[in-house]
Amino acid sequence: MGNTVAREDFEWVYTDQPHADRRKEILAKHPEIKALMKPDYNLIWVVVLMVLAQLTAFYLVKDLDWKWVVFWAYIFGSCVSHSMTLAIHEISHNSAFGNSKAMWNRWFGIFANLPLGLPYSISFKRYHMDHHRYLGGDGIDVDIPTNFEGWFFCTPFRKFIWIVLQPFFYAIRPLCINPKPITRLEIINLLAQLAFDVVIYYLWGVKSIFYMLAGSVLGLGLHPISGHFIAEHYMFLKGHETYSYYGPLNLLTFNVGYHNEHHDFPNIPGKSLPLVKKIAAEYYDNLPQYNSWVKVLYDFVMDDTISPYSRMKRQLKGEVKQD
Repeated sequence: MGNTVAREDFEWVYTDQPHADRRKEILAKHPEIKALMKPDYNLIWVVVLMVLAQLTAFYLVKDLDWKWVVFWAYIFGSCVSHSMTLAIHEISHNSAFGNSKAMWNRWFGIFANLPLGLPYSISFKRYHMDHHRYLGGDGIDVDIPTNFEGWFFCTPFRKFIWIVLQPFFYAIRPLCINPKPITRLEIINLLAQLAFDVVIYYLWGVKSIFYMLAGSVLGLGLHPISGHFIAEHYMFLKGHETYSYYGPLNLLTFNVGYHNEHHDFPNIPGKSLPLVKKIAAEYYDNLPQYNSWVKVLYDFVMDDTISPYSRMKRQLKGEVKQD
């Protein structure tokens, strides 16, 4: 099972996150970047096509042998499902309809959520905004693993299991770290999802439901795209808490790999983040970066100095405003 990693606690820091200051510097030097702060209307049509693709897949798998249902759930369904979670990430930043139509984005997020099988969009929006405002904030940023995760998943085998179970931990972590009262929109998200799942089961049966749910679980667990969960903020290099990835899987993930750029400019859609990097290259070219999410997953499992504890954490001061 490998040796226990040396790290026994998070990396506590007492400085503000770097993204706000870098944003100010870049905008002062490259004010033309402000022109990129606008909705990506193409996102609407991409999401609609993805929903239609999954509906077609639900129909096509309904009479297949179970082994082929599992096969297609991993090969195709997992990719579309994970990609859809990142479309929802884009929508949470109001990238579909713009900040002036915030509720349009919320309703569209509920629509995009449907082929995932489990309600997710509205809750994700609430917690993800905290992640941006209070990166690493103790008790606020639920992207930070729990102490149990850091303590227990400390050998190569256990870290491998942790990666497989990532959907489970992302689902329960908010309840452990920062539970929030349920909102009306979350209830609507839940009811819409349940109604959709019942209709799919009524029309095409259990294999279509299995394909839908298995695709979501597999796509967010042991999957090449899931490397972004670890690549974004796990501290492979001391002193660096956000990392970008510039490999080909950005084509499937709305450029979420451009993560330094995204945290610097969360109101710029993923489509335009490569332009941010190109315009302000002097700020990004020398930052730590990845070209393979698969290698990130391998290194995380095999490197005894890396674990769920390998995150920067902050004790927040002053007033904290949450969604």
